Amino acid sequence: MAKPLLGTLRDMTGGAEAVTATREVATHCPYCALQCGMTLRATPEGKTEVLARQFPTNRGGMCQKGWTSAELLDHPDRLLTPLVREDGALRPATWEEALDKIAGAIGRIQDEHGRDAVAVFGGGGLTNEKAYALGKFARVGLRTKNIDYNGRFCMSSAAAAGMKAFGVDRGLPFPLSDIGEADTLLLVGANVAETMPPFARYLTEQKQRGGTLIVIDPRLTTTARQATLHLQPTPGTDLALANALLHIVLSEGWIDKDYIAARTTGFADVRRTVASYWPARVERMTGVPVADLEAAARALASGGKTIILTARGAEQHAKGVDTVTAYINLALALGLPGRPGSGYGCLTGQGNGQGGREHGQKADQLPGYRKIDDPAARAHVAAVWGVDPDELPGPGVSAYELLDSLGTPGGPKAMLVFGSNPVVSAPRAAHIEERIRSLDLLVVSDFVLSETAALADVVLPTAQWAEEDGTMTNLEGRVLRRHALREPPPGVRTDLAVIAELASRLGTGDRFTTEPRAVFEELRRASAGGTADYAGVTWERVDAEDGVFWPCPSVDQPGTPRLFVDTFATPDGRARFLPVEHRPAAEEVDAEYPLYLTTGRVLAQYQSGAQTRRIGPLRKAAPNAFVEMHPDLAARLGVEHGDEVVVTSRRGQMRAPARLTETIRPDTVFAPFHWGGAARANSLTSDALDPTSRMPEFKVCAVKVELA
Repeated sequence: MAKPLLGTLRDMTGGAEAVTATREVATHCPYCALQCGMTLRATPEGKTEVLARQFPTNRGGMCQKGWTSAELLDHPDRLLTPLVREDGALRPATWEEALDKIAGAIGRIQDEHGRDAVAVFGGGGLTNEKAYALGKFARVGLRTKNIDYNGRFCMSSAAAAGMKAFGVDRGLPFPLSDIGEADTLLLVGANVAETMPPFARYLTEQKQRGGTLIVIDPRLTTTARQATLHLQPTPGTDLALANALLHIVLSEGWIDKDYIAARTTGFADVRRTVASYWPARVERMTGVPVADLEAAARALASGGKTIILTARGAEQHAKGVDTVTAYINLALALGLPGRPGSGYGCLTGQGNGQGGREHGQKADQLPGYRKIDDPAARAHVAAVWGVDPDELPGPGVSAYELLDSLGTPGGPKAMLVFGSNPVVSAPRAAHIEERIRSLDLLVVSDFVLSETAALADVVLPTAQWAEEDGTMTNLEGRVLRRHALREPPPGVRTDLAVIAELASRLGTGDRFTTEPRAVFEELRRASAGGTADYAGVTWERVDAEDGVFWPCPSVDQPGTPRLFVDTFATPDGRARFLPVEHRPAAEEVDAEYPLYLTTGRVLAQYQSGAQTRRIGPLRKAAPNAFVEMHPDLAARLGVEHGDEVVVTSRRGQMRAPARLTETIRPDTVFAPFHWGGAARANSLTSDALDPTSRMPEFKVCAVKVELA
């Protein structure tokens, strides 16, 4: 819980009064979905310190990003006043001028082109309150169908697969602590040692208990080095590998027949499908030796507690939903979901990647994970919002499709961006930058001038995580409290205030509030009865109980740390086996583009890097992008370590120094995506989309590499 005020704080209006005491609040890290518990302290000298805090997920540990997170609060790059574009340049403006300019332009654009001519693009780092308010603002304030968010690039494939198989999407349907107790743990496309380092302690615990860790990754990552067994497939072949593991489990008679009969449907079709994925064939498809496939299958079926986890490496493909489904099929055949200490889960990436998609930022969803085209869902949410259900727009298009349509005939002419930097993070980024530049109006709410904000017509300075109360939902489905340590600096407003001010200017101000607690209370009502039911979650309970797991339909219910113990959230209570076939990547290598590119993250940077690239210790640890390649490949190309290379795909180029390592396949190069400009990895990536989740194929495309 928030610690009491121990004295007076520094005058946040800019006065020079000496600080006479210290204040502390218990809160959570602003970065990944692990949402490590931390304590923030305002010192007598006016500094903000980060202290470790014992919390169930991180148990007092944090990574370098968490330890340095407070450095951004008073960074010299921080925006402290609105900016408006005049004569091609951004200049300071008053809030009244900026908001009036936005509202006036929205009115003109919608009058001329219709309500859907204005789009909203959100972020997976927004609090539950802000994500909810943003979705409501799009549907009630703007009455546009065009809203989506950058979480579409993160969890959408696993979410869609989970909904199909289990009837519910929650990253981990069990507490994180189960992972350290697993006898066998399979990580598919997850480099947790770098993306969420405090998670690695669970791997250490698992290893110390004598557990088996299997990692599937085209690179020998920091995580893979800890593995008992590392499978290193050709990029884009994870689905074939999963089907091969199930083929072996079936052939050896290691399936859980009683579980399959009692708790699932559709197994016969899957059995027939995987019959053709015999190990020798899959070795040719994936490059993973038969002996390793057999060893992995044997470990997974060895009894005890077994957990299968997928992450972006398996999911960010044009067949990501089917790939995740293949691993869910394997988990179901082994009888894992719902079994104590076992199961299937997905490692959510962004800080509020779970809650951000539950309450209305996605194009096809309403709060509580309700479908926007469901009449009953529309009626329920409309009643909470005080509008006619017929006034709510229908489903829009996915994130990439929305960005791709900007400025085109019939597409949006204006976009409001909250908590995202698509100029760096979107696939085929140079094309998306062109589409963003074509808008009649671009509004960005951010606390630094990101690459996207630099293109805006209006930039609104927003409060940071330590300056506003709210809730987040971590990768376990645990609803957490974020406590404000201080007020925003003068001239800075919260996103909730921005939304309420714009709604007021557009004639719906009576339906919006600036108070996060009031927004959460409305969220509880709007989510009640939905898949993601927060009706029984209160701020007091969240503080007192170290978070509350949804679904929690009433204040008398303890929350649900473990899903699927007795039933699945499907109409008949059974999980669904679904047959899936391997298919090639959308773009295969050829003579012109002979190498695979895969992208990912590094420990010291986060997402598009707009925040972390400004932090001195993080910039020192990871100062620039690089292109990782095998020494054998480098020798063929005449490249030495540190040489500047140009990587080219059919969509664009990037330039960065070569980093030679034997930990990557000789047919593959890797680049982190945290940098913009010439080093922007997403200039290369494919815009091929999964047919179900609309996830772009970030993780594999064809490229060539040359000396600069």
